[in-house]
Amino acid sequence: MSTRPRISARISAISESATLAVDSKAKAMKAAGRPVIGFGAGEPDFPTPGYIVEAAIEAAGNPRFHKYTPAGGLPELKQAIAAKTRRDSGYAVEAAQVLVTNGGKQAVYEAFATLLDPGDEVVVIAPYWTTYPEAIKLAGGVQVDVVTDESTGYLATVEQLEAARTERTKVLLFVSPSNPTGAVYSREETVAIGRWAAEHGLWVVTDEIYEHLVYGDAEFTSIATAVPELGDRVVILNGVAKTYAMTGWRVGWLIGPADVVKAATNLQSHATSNVSNVAQMAALAAVSGDLSAVAEMRTAFDRRRQTMVRMLNEIPGVFCPEPKGAFYAYPSVKELIGKELRGKRPQSSAELAELILEEAEVAVVPGEAFGTPGYFRLSYALGDDDLVEGVSRLAKLLSEAR
Repeated sequence: MSTRPRISARISAISESATLAVDSKAKAMKAAGRPVIGFGAGEPDFPTPGYIVEAAIEAAGNPRFHKYTPAGGLPELKQAIAAKTRRDSGYAVEAAQVLVTNGGKQAVYEAFATLLDPGDEVVVIAPYWTTYPEAIKLAGGVQVDVVTDESTGYLATVEQLEAARTERTKVLLFVSPSNPTGAVYSREETVAIGRWAAEHGLWVVTDEIYEHLVYGDAEFTSIATAVPELGDRVVILNGVAKTYAMTGWRVGWLIGPADVVKAATNLQSHATSNVSNVAQMAALAAVSGDLSAVAEMRTAFDRRRQTMVRMLNEIPGVFCPEPKGAFYAYPSVKELIGKELRGKRPQSSAELAELILEEAEVAVVPGEAFGTPGYFRLSYALGDDDLVEGVSRLAKLLSEAR
Protein backbone atom coordinates (compact mmCIF):
# COMPACT_ATOMS: atom_id res chain seq x y z
CA MET A 1 0.00 0.00 0.00
CA SER A 2 1.27 3.47 -0.90
CA THR A 3 2.44 5.66 1.98
CA ARG A 4 2.24 8.83 -0.07
CA PRO A 5 -0.02 11.55 1.33
CA ARG A 6 -3.52 11.55 -0.14
CA ILE A 7 -3.60 15.33 -0.40
CA SER A 8 -0.79 17.35 -1.98
CA ALA A 9 1.39 19.45 0.28
CA ARG A 10 0.46 22.53 -1.74
CA ILE A 11 -3.27 22.14 -1.08
CA SER A 12 -2.86 20.80 2.45
CA ALA A 13 -1.15 24.07 3.35
CA ILE A 14 -4.26 26.11 2.50
CA SER A 15 -6.32 27.29 5.46
CA GLU A 16 -10.10 27.43 5.36
CA SER A 17 -11.48 30.93 4.98
CA ALA A 18 -11.90 32.03 8.60
CA THR A 19 -14.62 34.55 7.77
CA LEU A 20 -16.69 31.97 5.89
CA ALA A 21 -16.07 29.40 8.64
CA VAL A 22 -17.42 31.77 11.31
CA ASP A 23 -20.40 32.62 9.12
CA SER A 24 -21.08 28.93 8.46
CA LYS A 25 -20.99 28.06 12.17
CA ALA A 26 -23.27 30.97 13.02
CA LYS A 27 -25.78 29.90 10.37
CA ALA A 28 -25.67 26.29 11.59
CA MET A 29 -26.42 27.43 15.14
CA LYS A 30 -29.30 29.58 13.88
CA ALA A 31 -30.65 26.60 11.94
CA ALA A 32 -30.56 24.64 15.18
CA GLY A 33 -32.79 27.24 16.79
CA ARG A 34 -30.26 29.46 18.58
CA PRO A 35 -30.72 33.25 18.11
CA VAL A 36 -27.21 33.91 16.83
CA ILE A 37 -26.32 37.34 15.48
CA GLY A 38 -23.47 37.14 13.00
CA PHE A 39 -20.93 39.90 12.46
CA GLY A 40 -18.72 37.57 10.43
CA ALA A 41 -19.39 37.76 6.70
CA GLY A 42 -18.67 40.89 4.67
CA GLU A 43 -21.99 40.88 2.85
CA PRO A 44 -24.45 43.74 2.39
CA ASP A 45 -27.87 42.93 3.81
CA PHE A 46 -29.55 44.69 0.88
CA PRO A 47 -30.99 42.80 -2.10
CA THR A 48 -29.41 43.25 -5.52
CA PRO A 49 -31.16 46.22 -7.21
CA GLY A 50 -34.14 45.21 -9.33
CA TYR A 51 -32.87 46.54 -12.67
CA ILE A 52 -29.82 44.30 -12.33
CA VAL A 53 -31.97 41.25 -11.61
CA GLU A 54 -34.16 42.06 -14.62
CA ALA A 55 -31.08 42.16 -16.86
CA ALA A 56 -30.18 38.66 -15.67
CA ILE A 57 -33.70 37.35 -16.31
CA GLU A 58 -33.62 38.74 -19.84
CA ALA A 59 -30.18 37.23 -20.47
CA ALA A 60 -31.34 33.81 -19.30
CA GLY A 61 -33.88 33.76 -22.12
CA ASN A 62 -31.36 34.70 -24.82
CA PRO A 63 -29.92 31.63 -26.62
CA ARG A 64 -26.65 33.52 -27.19
CA PHE A 65 -25.90 33.20 -23.49
CA HIS A 66 -26.60 29.47 -23.41
CA LYS A 67 -23.25 28.83 -25.09
CA TYR A 68 -19.57 29.29 -24.34
CA THR A 69 -18.36 32.87 -24.61
CA PRO A 70 -14.77 34.24 -24.55
CA ALA A 71 -12.85 33.03 -21.50
CA GLY A 72 -11.76 36.57 -20.61
CA GLY A 73 -15.27 38.02 -20.48
CA LEU A 74 -18.06 39.27 -22.70
CA PRO A 75 -16.66 42.03 -24.95
CA GLU A 76 -19.45 44.43 -24.00
CA LEU A 77 -18.83 43.89 -20.28
CA LYS A 78 -15.08 44.41 -20.64
CA GLN A 79 -15.74 47.66 -22.48
CA ALA A 80 -18.21 48.76 -19.80
CA ILE A 81 -15.72 47.99 -17.02
CA ALA A 82 -13.10 50.07 -18.81
CA ALA A 83 -15.59 52.95 -19.06
CA LYS A 84 -16.62 52.56 -15.41
CA THR A 85 -12.96 52.64 -14.33
CA ARG A 86 -12.38 55.91 -16.18
CA ARG A 87 -15.60 57.35 -14.71
CA ASP A 88 -14.93 56.38 -11.11
CA SER A 89 -11.17 56.72 -10.73
CA GLY A 90 -9.97 58.59 -13.82
CA TYR A 91 -7.82 55.65 -14.91
CA ALA A 92 -7.93 55.08 -18.67
CA VAL A 93 -7.70 51.47 -19.89
CA GLU A 94 -8.71 49.56 -22.98
CA ALA A 95 -11.08 46.59 -22.98
CA ALA A 96 -8.09 44.35 -23.77
CA GLN A 97 -6.69 45.25 -20.35
CA VAL A 98 -9.71 43.78 -18.54
CA LEU A 99 -10.23 40.16 -17.45
CA VAL A 100 -13.64 39.24 -16.04
CA THR A 101 -13.30 36.69 -13.25
CA ASN A 102 -15.47 34.43 -11.11
CA GLY A 103 -15.65 36.88 -8.24
CA GLY A 104 -12.94 39.02 -6.71
CA LYS A 105 -11.18 36.02 -5.18
CA GLN A 106 -10.34 34.56 -8.57
CA ALA A 107 -8.93 37.93 -9.61
CA VAL A 108 -6.71 37.92 -6.50
CA TYR A 109 -5.42 34.42 -7.19
CA GLU A 110 -4.82 35.01 -10.90
CA ALA A 111 -2.97 38.27 -10.26
CA PHE A 112 -0.44 36.60 -7.99
CA ALA A 113 -0.23 33.44 -10.09
CA THR A 114 0.62 35.58 -13.11
CA LEU A 115 3.16 37.86 -11.43
CA LEU A 116 5.03 35.62 -9.00
CA ASP A 117 7.76 33.03 -9.37
CA PRO A 118 8.74 30.82 -6.42
CA GLY A 119 10.57 32.89 -3.80
CA ASP A 120 9.32 36.29 -4.99
CA GLU A 121 8.30 38.42 -2.02
CA VAL A 122 5.06 40.34 -1.59
CA VAL A 123 4.85 43.14 0.98
CA VAL A 124 1.47 42.84 2.70
CA ILE A 125 0.12 45.38 5.20
CA ALA A 126 -1.41 43.65 8.22
CA PRO A 127 -4.19 43.32 9.26
CA TYR A 128 -5.04 41.79 5.87
CA TRP A 129 -7.96 39.96 4.29
CA THR A 130 -7.79 36.21 4.83
CA THR A 131 -7.54 35.21 1.15
CA TYR A 132 -4.40 37.17 0.29
CA PRO A 133 -1.90 34.88 2.10
CA GLU A 134 -3.37 31.74 0.56
CA ALA A 135 -3.28 33.17 -2.97
CA ILE A 136 0.32 34.31 -2.53
CA LYS A 137 1.31 30.93 -1.11
CA LEU A 138 -0.36 29.00 -3.94
CA ALA A 139 1.60 31.11 -6.44
CA GLY A 140 4.88 30.22 -4.74
CA GLY A 141 5.33 33.70 -3.32
CA VAL A 142 6.62 34.70 0.09
CA GLN A 143 4.51 37.06 2.18
CA VAL A 144 6.35 39.75 4.15
CA ASP A 145 4.11 41.46 6.67
CA VAL A 146 4.17 45.12 7.66
CA VAL A 147 2.17 45.16 10.88
CA THR A 148 0.05 48.18 11.81
CA ASP A 149 -2.13 48.76 14.87
CA GLU A 150 -4.87 50.94 16.30
CA SER A 151 -2.44 53.71 17.30
CA THR A 152 -2.08 54.76 13.65
CA GLY A 153 -5.57 53.82 12.52
CA TYR A 154 -3.99 50.75 10.88
CA LEU A 155 -2.10 52.82 8.31
CA ALA A 156 1.42 51.88 7.21
CA THR A 157 4.20 54.37 6.51
CA VAL A 158 6.75 54.44 3.72
CA GLU A 159 9.44 53.88 6.37
CA GLN A 160 7.78 50.64 7.47
CA LEU A 161 7.45 49.47 3.88
CA GLU A 162 11.07 50.26 3.12
CA ALA A 163 12.19 48.30 6.19
CA ALA A 164 10.37 45.25 4.78
CA ARG A 165 11.81 45.53 1.26
CA THR A 166 14.57 43.14 0.16
CA GLU A 167 16.19 42.25 -3.14
CA ARG A 168 13.51 39.56 -3.51
CA THR A 169 10.59 42.00 -3.19
CA LYS A 170 8.53 42.08 -6.38
CA VAL A 171 5.02 43.23 -5.36
CA LEU A 172 3.36 45.61 -2.92
CA LEU A 173 -0.23 44.72 -2.07
CA PHE A 174 -2.11 47.98 -1.47
CA VAL A 175 -5.70 47.96 -0.17
CA SER A 176 -7.67 51.14 0.54
CA PRO A 177 -10.39 51.08 1.82
CA SER A 178 -9.21 48.11 3.84
CA ASN A 179 -10.81 44.86 4.80
CA PRO A 180 -10.68 44.16 7.77
CA THR A 181 -9.91 47.54 9.36
CA GLY A 182 -11.81 50.10 7.29
CA ALA A 183 -8.62 52.17 7.03
CA VAL A 184 -8.48 54.63 4.12
CA TYR A 185 -5.22 56.21 2.95
CA SER A 186 -5.32 59.91 2.09
CA ARG A 187 -4.26 61.07 -1.35
CA GLU A 188 -0.95 62.30 0.07
CA GLU A 189 -0.26 58.97 1.79
CA THR A 190 -1.23 57.05 -1.34
CA VAL A 191 1.06 59.15 -3.53
CA ALA A 192 3.99 58.72 -1.15
CA ILE A 193 3.57 54.94 -1.09
CA GLY A 194 3.08 54.72 -4.85
CA ARG A 195 6.18 56.81 -5.55
CA TRP A 196 8.20 54.59 -3.19
CA ALA A 197 7.04 51.51 -5.12
CA ALA A 198 7.82 53.16 -8.45
CA GLU A 199 11.27 54.24 -7.27
CA HIS A 200 12.18 50.65 -6.47
CA GLY A 201 10.63 49.11 -9.58
CA LEU A 202 7.95 47.20 -7.67
CA TRP A 203 4.63 46.01 -8.97
CA VAL A 204 1.55 47.25 -7.13
CA VAL A 205 -1.49 45.00 -6.84
CA THR A 206 -4.32 47.20 -5.57
CA ASP A 207 -7.69 45.87 -4.41
CA GLU A 208 -10.32 48.56 -5.00
CA ILE A 209 -13.49 46.60 -4.33
CA TYR A 210 -14.60 49.01 -1.57
CA GLU A 211 -13.90 52.14 -3.63
CA HIS A 212 -17.43 53.57 -3.22
CA LEU A 213 -17.76 52.86 0.51
CA VAL A 214 -16.01 55.78 2.23
CA TYR A 215 -17.41 58.02 4.96
CA GLY A 216 -17.06 61.45 6.50
CA ASP A 217 -14.18 63.43 5.03
CA ALA A 218 -12.40 60.33 3.68
CA GLU A 219 -11.89 60.04 -0.07
CA PHE A 220 -11.00 57.07 -2.21
CA THR A 221 -7.78 57.51 -4.17
CA SER A 222 -6.75 55.02 -6.83
CA ILE A 223 -2.99 54.55 -6.61
CA ALA A 224 -2.97 53.82 -10.33
CA THR A 225 -4.31 57.28 -11.13
CA ALA A 226 -2.51 59.17 -8.37
CA VAL A 227 0.94 57.82 -9.27
CA PRO A 228 1.38 57.74 -13.06
CA GLU A 229 5.09 56.97 -12.46
CA LEU A 230 4.05 53.39 -11.77
CA GLY A 231 3.37 53.05 -15.46
CA ASP A 232 2.47 49.53 -16.53
CA ARG A 233 3.35 47.93 -13.19
CA VAL A 234 -0.12 48.22 -11.63
CA VAL A 235 -2.80 45.52 -11.40
CA ILE A 236 -6.25 46.60 -10.19
CA LEU A 237 -8.67 44.11 -8.59
CA ASN A 238 -12.37 44.92 -8.31
CA GLY A 239 -15.88 43.53 -8.68
CA VAL A 240 -19.59 44.13 -8.28
CA ALA A 241 -20.06 42.28 -4.97
CA LYS A 242 -19.88 45.13 -2.47
CA THR A 243 -20.97 48.16 -4.50
CA TYR A 244 -24.13 46.55 -5.89
CA ALA A 245 -24.93 43.95 -3.20
CA MET A 246 -24.04 41.13 -5.60
CA THR A 247 -21.87 38.84 -3.48
CA GLY A 248 -23.60 35.70 -4.75
CA TRP A 249 -23.41 36.61 -8.43
CA ARG A 250 -19.63 35.97 -8.53
CA VAL A 251 -18.36 38.60 -10.95
CA GLY A 252 -15.04 40.34 -10.41
CA TRP A 253 -12.29 41.63 -12.65
CA LEU A 254 -8.60 42.23 -13.04
CA ILE A 255 -7.21 45.27 -14.87
CA GLY A 256 -3.57 45.49 -15.87
CA PRO A 257 -1.03 45.70 -18.67
CA ALA A 258 -2.05 43.79 -21.80
CA ASP A 259 0.63 41.11 -21.37
CA VAL A 260 -0.38 40.38 -17.78
CA VAL A 261 -4.07 40.25 -18.68
CA LYS A 262 -3.40 37.94 -21.63
CA ALA A 263 -1.39 35.58 -19.43
CA ALA A 264 -4.04 35.59 -16.71
CA THR A 265 -6.72 34.97 -19.34
CA ASN A 266 -4.78 31.93 -20.54
CA LEU A 267 -4.80 30.62 -16.98
CA GLN A 268 -8.53 31.21 -16.65
CA SER A 269 -9.20 29.52 -19.98
CA HIS A 270 -7.95 26.28 -18.44
CA ALA A 271 -9.28 26.80 -14.91
CA THR A 272 -12.90 27.89 -15.42
CA SER A 273 -13.41 29.29 -18.93
CA ASN A 274 -15.96 32.11 -19.04
CA VAL A 275 -17.85 33.48 -16.05
CA SER A 276 -21.58 32.66 -16.12
CA ASN A 277 -23.06 34.66 -18.98
CA VAL A 278 -26.21 35.48 -17.04
CA ALA A 279 -24.14 36.90 -14.17
CA GLN A 280 -21.99 38.85 -16.63
CA MET A 281 -25.06 40.51 -18.12
CA ALA A 282 -26.25 41.41 -14.64
CA ALA A 283 -22.82 42.94 -13.99
CA LEU A 284 -23.07 44.85 -17.26
CA ALA A 285 -26.32 46.45 -16.08
CA ALA A 286 -24.66 47.26 -12.75
CA VAL A 287 -21.49 48.95 -13.98
CA SER A 288 -23.31 50.75 -16.81
CA GLY A 289 -25.89 52.26 -14.47
CA ASP A 290 -25.60 55.08 -12.00
CA LEU A 291 -24.44 54.82 -8.39
CA SER A 292 -27.74 55.59 -6.69
CA ALA A 293 -28.02 52.08 -5.24
CA VAL A 294 -24.65 52.28 -3.51
CA ALA A 295 -25.44 55.81 -2.28
CA GLU A 296 -28.46 54.45 -0.42
CA MET A 297 -26.43 51.60 1.08
CA ARG A 298 -23.59 53.94 2.03
CA THR A 299 -25.98 56.13 4.03
CA ALA A 300 -27.15 53.09 6.00
CA PHE A 301 -23.62 51.78 6.49
CA ASP A 302 -22.46 55.18 7.74
CA ARG A 303 -25.24 55.27 10.33
CA ARG A 304 -24.43 51.74 11.48
CA ARG A 305 -20.70 52.49 11.52
CA GLN A 306 -21.16 55.35 13.94
CA THR A 307 -23.48 53.32 16.16
CA MET A 308 -21.16 50.34 16.29
CA VAL A 309 -18.01 52.33 17.03
CA ARG A 310 -19.73 54.29 19.79
CA MET A 311 -21.11 51.15 21.42
CA LEU A 312 -17.84 49.23 21.16
CA ASN A 313 -15.84 52.05 22.72
CA GLU A 314 -18.22 52.07 25.69
CA ILE A 315 -17.17 48.49 26.57
CA PRO A 316 -14.37 48.39 29.19
CA GLY A 317 -11.20 46.89 27.69
CA VAL A 318 -12.26 47.49 24.08
CA PHE A 319 -10.82 50.22 21.84
CA CYS A 320 -12.09 50.76 18.31
CA PRO A 321 -10.62 53.38 15.95
CA GLU A 322 -13.21 54.92 13.64
CA PRO A 323 -13.17 53.08 10.29
CA LYS A 324 -13.21 55.43 7.31
CA GLY A 325 -14.33 52.94 4.66
CA ALA A 326 -15.67 49.48 3.75
CA PHE A 327 -18.14 48.10 6.33
CA TYR A 328 -16.00 46.69 9.12
CA ALA A 329 -14.90 47.74 12.58
CA TYR A 330 -11.66 46.30 13.95
CA PRO A 331 -11.55 46.82 17.72
CA SER A 332 -8.65 45.86 19.95
CA VAL A 333 -9.60 43.42 22.71
CA LYS A 334 -6.05 42.90 23.97
CA GLU A 335 -6.92 44.15 27.45
CA LEU A 336 -9.48 41.35 27.83
CA ILE A 337 -7.15 38.47 26.95
CA GLY A 338 -6.40 36.33 30.00
CA LYS A 339 -9.18 37.80 32.14
CA GLU A 340 -11.74 35.53 33.79
CA LEU A 341 -15.07 35.36 32.02
CA ARG A 342 -17.81 32.86 32.85
CA GLY A 343 -15.32 30.61 34.59
CA LYS A 344 -12.78 30.65 31.74
CA ARG A 345 -9.63 32.61 30.96
CA PRO A 346 -9.33 32.88 27.17
CA GLN A 347 -5.66 33.17 26.21
CA SER A 348 -6.20 34.56 22.72
CA SER A 349 -8.72 36.55 20.72
CA ALA A 350 -9.63 33.28 18.96
CA GLU A 351 -10.54 31.66 22.30
CA LEU A 352 -12.42 34.77 23.35
CA ALA A 353 -14.41 34.74 20.10
CA GLU A 354 -15.37 31.10 20.72
CA LEU A 355 -16.54 31.94 24.24
CA ILE A 356 -18.59 34.88 22.93
CA LEU A 357 -20.30 32.68 20.35
CA GLU A 358 -21.27 30.11 22.96
CA GLU A 359 -22.20 32.44 25.81
CA ALA A 360 -23.62 35.49 24.02
CA GLU A 361 -24.61 33.86 20.72
CA VAL A 362 -22.72 36.53 18.80
CA ALA A 363 -20.32 35.61 15.97
CA VAL A 364 -17.20 37.74 15.42
CA VAL A 365 -14.01 36.92 13.51
CA PRO A 366 -10.84 36.92 15.65
CA GLY A 367 -7.77 38.89 14.62
CA GLU A 368 -5.75 35.70 14.14
CA ALA A 369 -7.56 35.34 10.81
CA PHE A 370 -6.14 38.68 9.65
CA GLY A 371 -2.57 38.32 10.87
CA THR A 372 -2.95 40.35 14.08
CA PRO A 373 -4.09 38.49 17.21
CA GLY A 374 -5.79 40.55 19.89
CA TYR A 375 -8.54 42.04 17.73
CA PHE A 376 -12.00 41.25 16.38
CA ARG A 377 -13.51 42.08 13.03
CA LEU A 378 -17.18 42.96 13.07
CA SER A 379 -19.11 43.69 9.89
CA TYR A 380 -21.76 46.39 10.14
CA ALA A 381 -23.43 45.26 6.92
CA LEU A 382 -26.44 43.94 8.81
CA GLY A 383 -29.73 45.40 9.98
CA ASP A 384 -29.72 48.22 12.55
CA ASP A 385 -31.74 46.26 15.13
CA ASP A 386 -29.52 43.19 14.89
CA LEU A 387 -26.42 45.37 15.14
CA VAL A 388 -27.58 47.05 18.33
CA GLU A 389 -28.75 43.77 19.85
CA GLY A 390 -25.51 42.00 18.94
CA VAL A 391 -23.18 44.65 20.33
CA SER A 392 -25.38 44.95 23.43
CA ARG A 393 -24.98 41.24 24.07
CA LEU A 394 -21.24 41.62 23.54
CA ALA A 395 -21.10 44.51 26.01
CA LYS A 396 -23.12 42.65 28.64
CA LEU A 397 -20.87 39.59 28.47
CA LEU A 398 -17.51 41.40 28.28
CA SER A 399 -18.43 43.68 31.18
CA GLU A 400 -18.18 40.57 33.38
CA ALA A 401 -14.47 40.13 32.62
CA ARG A 402 -12.31 40.34 35.73
